[in-house]
Amino acid sequence: MLNKLSGVERDTMLQVGNWMTPYPHVITVGKTYEEAARMMQEYELSSLPIVDEDAYPIGVLTTKKLLTIFLENKEKQVIVNNVRTRNFFTITRDANLMELFSIPYQQCLVLDEQQKLIGILTQQDILDGFSKHIYQLEQKENTVEALAIVLEKAYEGIAVVDKNGVLLEFNEAYSRFTGVKKEAAIGRHVTEVIENTNLHMTVKTGIPDRGVLQTIQGQPMVVHRIPIWKDGEIVGAIGMLIFEGVSEVYAMYDRLQEQQVKNLQGPKKVAVQVAEDSRITIDQIIGISEEILSAKRLARKAARTVATVFISGESGTGKEVFAKSIHHLSPMYNGPFISVNCGAIPENLFESELFGYEAGAFTGAHQEGKPGKIELAHNGTLFLDEIGELPLLLQTKLLRVLQEREVERVGGVKKCDVNVRVIAATNRNIEKMVEEGTFREDLYYRLNIIRLHLPSLRERKEDIPILLAHFMKEVCQRYSLSEKHFSADAVAFLMNYRWNGNIRELINTVEHAVIMTEANVIGVDDLPKMVRRETSTDDGSVTPLLERLKVTEEETEKQLILQALQEAGGNKSKAANILGIHRTTLYRKLKRYDVE
Repeated sequence: MLNKLSGVERDTMLQVGNWMTPYPHVITVGKTYEEAARMMQEYELSSLPIVDEDAYPIGVLTTKKLLTIFLENKEKQVIVNNVRTRNFFTITRDANLMELFSIPYQQCLVLDEQQKLIGILTQQDILDGFSKHIYQLEQKENTVEALAIVLEKAYEGIAVVDKNGVLLEFNEAYSRFTGVKKEAAIGRHVTEVIENTNLHMTVKTGIPDRGVLQTIQGQPMVVHRIPIWKDGEIVGAIGMLIFEGVSEVYAMYDRLQEQQVKNLQGPKKVAVQVAEDSRITIDQIIGISEEILSAKRLARKAARTVATVFISGESGTGKEVFAKSIHHLSPMYNGPFISVNCGAIPENLFESELFGYEAGAFTGAHQEGKPGKIELAHNGTLFLDEIGELPLLLQTKLLRVLQEREVERVGGVKKCDVNVRVIAATNRNIEKMVEEGTFREDLYYRLNIIRLHLPSLRERKEDIPILLAHFMKEVCQRYSLSEKHFSADAVAFLMNYRWNGNIRELINTVEHAVIMTEANVIGVDDLPKMVRRETSTDDGSVTPLLERLKVTEEETEKQLILQALQEAGGNKSKAANILGIHRTTLYRKLKRYDVE
């Protein structure tokens, strides 16, 4: 039995088509369950749609179902059209995410007008859209009312605390799971209601926790903890209960790991190692800002074809990560991902590295010759990083390869057909280089078919706390250190730092702070000196520049408020109009500055 939902005309940002994974991995009837398990292991999938020969969906294979099949030793059986799987939910790409919160399914299948599968939407995709929607609602006056409706419709448990850790919201789903009534929960400290919670610590540190395990009533749960920032201060946090149990997933994982160990006994081929390194999905790219979400949506669309993609952006913005994720979702995903840094190879060696060479082509050449990077990328993706550093002579040869899809080795006379998808990237102003004649115009137009620009970290400040939390956990695990976190002041400071080196600089900053700080809480004073931009005060002490600027801005704001009150004769409503702010905002600022 198939459940269906029609699309509703609403905010286009929340349309399913903007958040789904297009053309997901599928298993067709006629394949075995063992083949399905290997595919789910290889691509790290929790579920796998089953389609017939005409791409019509007939079911969804989950890890729970596969676990049962393996335990019954039926993994060699062939998947047939009438396979018994759990019910699944189908939607159109025009459906709205707001309609999907109360649906008890881990994923939805997205169908086109012919009822063929064109995408898959997971609970994580829905939550990403939900988070973005909340951010927009915060800009409107009806935030509280709209948020309350969403909280009650959500299938997952959701709790909201204020800056003191006191529960402000506790939806029915969480109430059912914990056995604590909503009325009894609201107004109490979160630690009195939810066991093993760290939501009150999220308020103190300002660091989000995504996808972490939390034991509730003896059962491991997967939860998100997200701080709420307003006017540069933490005013609360949201806790989301995502999965109600992961023990079955662990059991399936352990079963498949045994087979994987057997396959790892012998040495791997280079192509296999490169393919594993490129298994980065767009969902693994961290960020909830509109700038990064827009880039991820464009990357998903670009991945559907084998068209050439040109990625631009400052150094350290993650161009290679996006290139790998596009390869992973593209029709070339079974082929290798070959990366070439055009700025790291000496010019006299570049031609042989890119195009390969025949035996005896030059002094010191291997007797059997060597294939170039383009040949190695056959039936896969060739990533040309820092393409702006490519010499003009090689630009001409590369253009010929892109036009003719043929490559000729150095010292060779035969041409070899190649089928590669090219992704190029640069941190330079390539249009200016074309004008100056340092980059061929015809090659530029050949590469610039789909343009993907990645925002700098300065343009996506709201992602900085999430990135800090992610890399903090990663660095602590790498060095086998106890878990650490940044203080709220440090997070606020880093959100206003320029990050000229972008994510690469952020990772280095986190690593330095973790290694050099003995305490578990990293404050502003523990950050590297170059990040702090320290400056001396009149008394000779050292104060971060950002803190001095903040004090100056607050003094100026207080004087403006006093002046507006004087002009309004003490009338707060008129003073608010003069200042161009809401009356409640004025009351809050009067309280902050202790103005009677």
